[in-house]
Amino acid sequence: MTPIRKGQAPAALSRSVFHERFMESFMDPAFKAEAEAISRVEAIAWDAYQEGRKAPRTRKAGPGYADPDYDLSVEWLATKARIEQTQAAWQDPATPSRVLLVCGSARNDGTCPGEISKTFRMVQWAEETLAQAQIQTDVLDLSLLTSSYHLNIHPCKGCVSTAMPLCHWPCSCYPNHALGQTSDWMNEIYERWTAAHAVIIVTPVYWYQSPSPLKLMMDRLVCADGGNPDPTSTHGKKALEAKALELQGWDYPQHLAGRAYGLVVHGDVAGIEGVRRGLSDWLDWMGLIDAGSQARLDRYVGYYAPYATSHDALDADAPMQAEVRNVASAVANAVKALRDGTLSHPGKGLSRPRQK
Repeated sequence: MTPIRKGQAPAALSRSVFHERFMESFMDPAFKAEAEAISRVEAIAWDAYQEGRKAPRTRKAGPGYADPDYDLSVEWLATKARIEQTQAAWQDPATPSRVLLVCGSARNDGTCPGEISKTFRMVQWAEETLAQAQIQTDVLDLSLLTSSYHLNIHPCKGCVSTAMPLCHWPCSCYPNHALGQTSDWMNEIYERWTAAHAVIIVTPVYWYQSPSPLKLMMDRLVCADGGNPDPTSTHGKKALEAKALELQGWDYPQHLAGRAYGLVVHGDVAGIEGVRRGLSDWLDWMGLIDAGSQARLDRYVGYYAPYATSHDALDADAPMQAEVRNVASAVANAVKALRDGTLSHPGKGLSRPRQK
């Protein structure tokens, strides 16, 4: 058996360091009136940390799992149930067509910038166009990570690099109550991707790359491409069991395959083509279907012009406004063809000789 390599994990926090980190959430002087209560809560949190109570509320997995007697997190089970119900609705031809609009910008006027993003304006144009095509929309505004209370997308831990079956669908790494890694938005986001017949990602370029909220979501969607829907088959995060499963032959199920997609990538100096290609390659790899050349857009707004006038530059760029709307129209056409069974997908039915 392939060995498990060890030696990177840091030592556990000391009690004093744990105290310092715990109290960072209570710096407001208003909390002083409840100092004794906070101290009692801290003692409970310290015990949970020492004992590693990642998922303190569990129940037996039950029928349909490899090990029905294995204790699974009730939070994970609830997310899995919602995804399964949503997938069933997605497959029902009687349900309304639905497009997920992802706003990839990290900025909005509810936090430091004090001004909406150009990305959000483009999302609104796409939303209007889809409404005219009588398609339901769901706007996933990732900038809420910077402006909402206690909302997180925790980073991917790379379980897949140990063995694909160790990466569960949906992700079971979070919440981790022992480490205070809670309020993970991905449990909701998985369901919203599953519900969509198509996805349009609208994003700016930050330093030649996708903005961090968008990249966090992308990394956590790795479980949608090859992820294991049965954590009992690896008894949670048992690396040796996951390696054995993969070496027996893993089928890499594509849980979001068959949805259409469109892209709008904008910038002001450089990097738009690389980000657009990277996003296209990622979505293609997961089995999503591009909605054609007019559904993949990269454009500069106010090329090398001042940041201060970038919204004005977008106002003046009527062709780009029309191109963004064309992305939405192309995706609307693709969704209709997809649900009618007429969308061209030349690679359908072909098996990959290299599945990974």
